[in-house]
Amino acid sequence: MATTKAKRARRIAALGVLLLLVVGGGAWWATRQGDDGAPRVRVPLVTRHVRAPEGVRVRVEVLNATSTRGLARRAMRQLRDAGFDVVDMGTAPESARRDTSLVLSRSGHDDWARLVAELLGGARVESRPDSSRYLDVTVLLGATYRPPAETLYP
Repeated sequence: MATTKAKRARRIAALGVLLLLVVGGGAWWATRQGDDGAPRVRVPLVTRHVRAPEGVRVRVEVLNATSTRGLARRAMRQLRDAGFDVVDMGTAPESARRDTSLVLSRSGHDDWARLVAELLGGARVESRPDSSRYLDVTVLLGATYRPPAETLYP
């Protein structure tokens, strides 16, 4: 008799767990669907509505001035998504390591450099014209730069 009660109690517990999984899965699925039944698109918590000027090609060089690998690549993606033309990216020399980001205006268009600085979450902007470079803006990423979250594509 005791074994039958124990089996019954286990079955009820298993059914309870199964019911919780089904209800929890349904609730999770419902939160992922929009009002029209289409999957919702995740939007980053911080969105920057900065875009490159229309009809203008702003050439940007991005240099990682930190010891964190991959920052220049992530900043390149962020800038290209906003319409900037990233023509070069790489790592700054050891002597150029920085805590804060610096955006250099190379072609005299300080307003373009300010747009880039705003897009990257704020950085100091300096005018350092250099006609020997085929660039409008140089970005030196500092340790305080926080790239936007990347979308996970499983």
